[in-house]
Amino acid sequence: MPKKNKKIPLRKCIVTQEMKPKQSLVRIVRTKEGDVFVDPSGKKNGRGTYISKDKDVVEQARKAKVLDRQLQTTIDDTIYEQLERVIEGKNIE
Repeated sequence: MPKKNKKIPLRKCIVTQEMKPKQSLVRIVRTKEGDVFVDPSGKKNGRGTYISKDKDVVEQARKAKVLDRQLQTTIDDTIYEQLERVIEGKNIE
């Protein structure tokens, strides 16, 4: 019996507004307590939003304060630095 094609989950980048496969995006999470962090696994609890794995897109988000508006809190520069490290394939811890 032939295998059915698995549906690829799509998410929207908050900067470019493009629908992309979940694996090509990075998730940023805000918890109920107000903590904001990068979630490379994409499975942590909290309000999540997605951004493309592209340094130019991260820079656009920083300048336009897109994450601040989307997560309704002030985003520290360390979050943007963590995003850049994830894009480069480095560990964020």
